[in-house]
Amino acid sequence: MTSSMRVRFGRPDLYTSYSQDMALLNTTGKKLFVGVTLVVALAMTFSVDDDVLQLLATGCAVAIGAIGLNIVTGYAGQVSLGHAFFVAIGAYTAAVLSGDPDGRLLGFGVTEVPIWLLAAGGLSALAGALVAPLAVRLRGLYLAIVTLGLVFIGQYVFREWTEMAGPPDIGRPAPVATLFGARLDVDSPSMTRVQQLYLLMLALLVVFALLARNLVRSRTGRAFAAIRDRDIAAAVIGVNLTRYKVIAFAVSSFYAGVAGALLYLIPQTFTAGNFNLLMSVQFIAMILIGGVATISGSIMGAFFITLLPRITAELPAVLPFISTSATGGGITVVQVEAILYGLLIIGFLLFEPKGLFGIWIRVRNYWKAWPFSY
Repeated sequence: MTSSMRVRFGRPDLYTSYSQDMALLNTTGKKLFVGVTLVVALAMTFSVDDDVLQLLATGCAVAIGAIGLNIVTGYAGQVSLGHAFFVAIGAYTAAVLSGDPDGRLLGFGVTEVPIWLLAAGGLSALAGALVAPLAVRLRGLYLAIVTLGLVFIGQYVFREWTEMAGPPDIGRPAPVATLFGARLDVDSPSMTRVQQLYLLMLALLVVFALLARNLVRSRTGRAFAAIRDRDIAAAVIGVNLTRYKVIAFAVSSFYAGVAGALLYLIPQTFTAGNFNLLMSVQFIAMILIGGVATISGSIMGAFFITLLPRITAELPAVLPFISTSATGGGITVVQVEAILYGLLIIGFLLFEPKGLFGIWIRVRNYWKAWPFSY
């Protein structure tokens, strides 16, 4: 088969130039798939109920955080269990900036989304950059334990600082969102509040996914991969380990801060208890189930984990031994979710380490190579 035929039919992993291999969308199939996905996502704004749209909007916000974790863990190889801590910094930064200056809680009345979104991401990135030097001294399990400690420290600080976080059992309101003067927290004449927030989060997900994709294709992204594969060898060939680990943590934390600022716009309230170890485990599950070191895998994993509670909520109607509350006897829906997280992580690590993205690659390669699919 000639090289022109390979390019024309988009054969997997067969490229005739380095620039084609590094292109943002290097095959016609990818361009078509992304285009169709965006059209479907936009069409859902007016074709599904608000309760489903609320889940999808939450999935968009969570996917931004998952992309951030995949940058530092999947691409740079720095295992972090403290993602919930950086999400919390972003959420509280946005809530404080947009809060009522005359209210009982700390607030500054800045409601414009671009302002408090950049501030939330920036403060989280600063925290990530301060933690990053530990990554130079530690690796593997030791680094994971240190970042895990951040979650418990953050929970204590946010719980005790009631002027900022509110009472532990009540929490504080989520950020108040306006975009160029237009309020996003109330229904408009043409769209509901949920529809407006969904479009905002979808647009931000596209922007941050493109930024991440360009980052990992750049010189910085190649340095991340070198550090992940063998940091000693990377240092020998001239990669500055400290510099690039700081960049990886800062970028990852920026994404986490933005996700935290967006995550509670729909429920409109949150407490310090939201940012616990389970949240960090859920983010780890997202990138393991979706696919490590893939942007699209992060998005797939985020939506999978976000929609999982909706699926498990239907189980009591099918399986009588599963109850909706602890007082109902038997195993609860929440316990089933925790078990499923563990089983899914173990299952994907054993049978499909590339996650949902790996399954998609297998299916794609099978049909592209057909009838020679053996």
